[in-house]
Order: sequence, then C-alpha cells, then structure tokens
Amino acid sequence: MKKEKIIVGLSGGVDSSVAALLLKQQGYEVEGLFMKNWDEQSEDGSCIWEADVEDAMHVCEVLGIHLNTVDLAEDYWDQVFSHFINEYRNGRTPNPDILCNQEIKFNTFMSLALAQGADRIATGHYARIKYEQGCYQLLKGLDENKDQSYFLCRLDQKQLSTSLFPIGAMKKPDVRKLARDHGLITHDKKDSTGICFVGERDFREFLSRYIPKQPGAILSPEGDLLGHHDGVFYYTLGQRQGLGIGGVRGQGEDPWYVVGKDIHNNTLYAAQGHNHPLLFSKGLLTHSMHWVSGQPPATAFRCMAKTRYRQPDQSCTVEVSETSECRVTFDTDQRAVTPGQYIVLYDGAVCLGGGVIESTRQAEKIPQPA
Repeated sequence: MKKEKIIVGLSGGVDSSVAALLLKQQGYEVEGLFMKNWDEQSEDGSCIWEADVEDAMHVCEVLGIHLNTVDLAEDYWDQVFSHFINEYRNGRTPNPDILCNQEIKFNTFMSLALAQGADRIATGHYARIKYEQGCYQLLKGLDENKDQSYFLCRLDQKQLSTSLFPIGAMKKPDVRKLARDHGLITHDKKDSTGICFVGERDFREFLSRYIPKQPGAILSPEGDLLGHHDGVFYYTLGQRQGLGIGGVRGQGEDPWYVVGKDIHNNTLYAAQGHNHPLLFSKGLLTHSMHWVSGQPPATAFRCMAKTRYRQPDQSCTVEVSETSECRVTFDTDQRAVTPGQYIVLYDGAVCLGGGVIESTRQAEKIPQPA
C-alpha cells in the first residue's frame, strides 16, 4: 500500500521538529514546508526568518526528509496583519495568532500542501484531535502548561479531518528530550513568545509605525485629569505599564490601571487598584462565534471558558440567539475582559469553539464627565 503523505509545517522550533520526527518513525512519507510569513530585517540588518529556516533545513537533513519553503508574507499581510492594525485603530485588542491559524496555517498552507500531493498536514501544536460519532473534536493538549487549543478554536471539520498534531499527548520536557536524543539542533532552542512580528521590540514603538500618535487626556472615572497619552489605541484594558501617571494629589500610592477607552473622544480612563470594580465584567457578547462541530451544543448550556490564553477555565452560562449572537454570563465576574480578544468555550477537554469579544457587561460603568 502507498504510504500516506504528510507535509509538516516546520517553523525552525523544537515542537514542529519533533512532530516531523514522530511521523517519520510512524512510517509516513514526510516532507517539511517552511512558511515565511513576515518579511522584515532586524536591527543588525539580518532577515529575522533566516535563522529559523536554517534550523528547519538542519532538522530535515537529520531526518532525511525534503524541505520546501514558501513565501506567504503577502498573504499574511492581507489576511492577518491588516486586520490586526485595523482592530487597534478601532480601539480593540486583537489576537493575530488565532487568525493566523485560521487563515494561513490551516487554509493557505493546507491548500498548498494538499496541492503538492499531501494526504494531510501536521503542525507542532499542543492539541489533540478525536473522531467520535461522526464528528472531529478538538481537544486540549495533555500538557496543561503548553495547551494551544485556545489558538485553534476557529478550525472546522474539514481542517481537523486533514490535520495531525503529533505532540499533542506529550509534555514539553519529553519533546525536548526526544529532540536531543535524535540530534536535532532545535532541542534547546528558546520558545517564541508574544506576537511573532513584534518580537523583542517595544510594542508601542512598533505600533506607532502604522498608527500615528494622537495625544489625548487620561481621566479618572470621575473625570479628573490624571495625565496625557500618545493615543488610546496603544493601550489595553487592565494595562499598568506605560501610563506615566505619577503622584496625584489626594490619591494614594496604589498603581494605576487602564479601565476604559473612549476611542471617539480619544480619552483614556485609569483607576487605582489591581481589583478596581471597573476592571470586572459579569459577561460578554460575541456576534462571530465559531463552533468546531458546526453547531452549538444547545441554545442554552453550561460550560467553561477562557477570555485569554493561559487563563484558568471559568464556569459560565451560554445563550445562543437565532441570529447566532452568543451571550456569555460568568459565575464569577472576570477581570480585564477585552473587546477584540477571543472567548473560547470548553466542555471538559473538548474545545467547542471561539468568537471575538464584541462588548462586555461591566460590574460598574464609567461615569461620563460633565
């Protein structure tokens, strides 16, 4: 019988390297495909992606598999980065990693791989796929510290049916050990963190290249002037760093946090205290809920939810309207629920799907200044 052909998305990191290794050991016909999604030079003039593709080439040499490279920078700009910038312009805080998985890795990359004769694709995500009663389920990775199902919440049945996550049942230390035991150069490579195209740079400086500064006032919830900002789009709810608010007469020494943004009037609101009431929301609304199975489990149901990556699961009630509007009410008020981010729903280890947070129901509203 002809071997099933799997094309692995190799990033130059240890996780995708071991994914390719495992598939090769399991007898599949394996090829690698490196995606160049961002085309920019570092401060020393080198291309940021060059070191990664060299590591991917070394891994392929050790494994004895072929590596293809593809330039998807234009696709990434059009389908991910432009959306990212527009969301910030509108005062929201987007999550480009989820959109990248939906539009680039499991759409453009998948289409290219299938066109090159692949039966399925594979990536180094810490997640699992289970087929049960005619439906593909997306499950959390077994390593709770590395689970990436949150970032895969927009995948559908077709995408899951043609995908593999070979390391989804592994713990990160075991992944590194396996890579080291097989002489893979990526075994001790540092994990990438944060937004890939920002890297180690100052985020506000990066964003200012695409969204010009627009100075405005920082007000207290009561309307008192606290300071000035460079543009409300540079800040996110719950942010503490970078406000530049010094000692304010009549106020204590507690740190200040962003508790609200008025994008139309270019006003930023800040209040003192990590647990200020204005930072908490009873629930939220999303108009863009995507269900992994293709439909919600019911029009009203109980489940667990995350409003940001690495957040512990939070119990909630979900109501789905006839127009697919989804209203989520938390058992416990949640801190810094941010429009533009994603809410991802779970039934135990099963990821039900995710949607963009459109608005929140705060425990207390910001009074408008007179």
